[in-house]
Amino acid sequence: MKTTDTLIEDIYDKLKPLTEEKPLAISDEEIDLFGEEIKKVFKSWAHPEPRNVGFSLRMSNIGKPVRQLWFDKHHPADNHITPSTFIKFLYGHMLEEVILVLARLSGHEVTDEQKEVKVDGIVGHMDCKIDGQVVDVKTASSFAYGKFAKGTLADDDPFGYLAQLAGYEAAENTEEGSFLVINKETGALCLHTPEDLDKPNIRAKIRDIKIALESLDPPEELCYPVVNEGAKGNQRLHKNCNYCPHKFKCFKDSNNGKGLRTFQYAKGLTHFTKVIATPKVEELYHDLGI
Repeated sequence: MKTTDTLIEDIYDKLKPLTEEKPLAISDEEIDLFGEEIKKVFKSWAHPEPRNVGFSLRMSNIGKPVRQLWFDKHHPADNHITPSTFIKFLYGHMLEEVILVLARLSGHEVTDEQKEVKVDGIVGHMDCKIDGQVVDVKTASSFAYGKFAKGTLADDDPFGYLAQLAGYEAAENTEEGSFLVINKETGALCLHTPEDLDKPNIRAKIRDIKIALESLDPPEELCYPVVNEGAKGNQRLHKNCNYCPHKFKCFKDSNNGKGLRTFQYAKGLTHFTKVIATPKVEELYHDLGI
């Protein structure tokens, strides 16, 4: 029986005939199965579930910073999604099916696709198991792919992927879970199996999050530290805070109670938590509604 240790090598070996201008040995049944899976993806994408149905803890968000989760619950933001983002969702899901069919064609066992799991009341749907181990399939830009390929995800995991994987493993009572990742720009594949120390104690994490969310006040600890900007004492948001819908509420006490100040640089918007020396670019003003 194969193991995930050889998964990437086996997939590449399976595809080697293509590099020699030879056909792959694929049966009509395997082609039909892939077509059916793509049809399911397209149908599911075309009928999205309602998003504005209230906050709930899920395996997919359990790895978010606790302060962000608190704002998600107590100050829910508009969850509008653009058409271009829906297109990104579609090809992301399709690429995941491509990866899984390649795993099957290379002789590996793929099971438990989209299986519902639960840990201490938190529900999630795992991507699959491959060769008996939990595998979370990801599509990534070249930058994000590098974190998986180099094994540095634990140093920068803003979406909480490690906690999500730990949750699936706790539900399935396994310990060798991995991320199977495709670089959507180059087609390269990698398998990243995190060390145990890189993954949180998921049951303790769930317990602490539930306690924090019951408080009437947000956790004091920021999701990410502010960043010094220049040599005159200015400070700005961490890059991971820039796209957060809660940033203006979260930092409403910054700049001596005036809130974030936003300046239009050529490279884009920069949100300052402390302004000592006013930047010599246009400042934008917000109707914060706080």
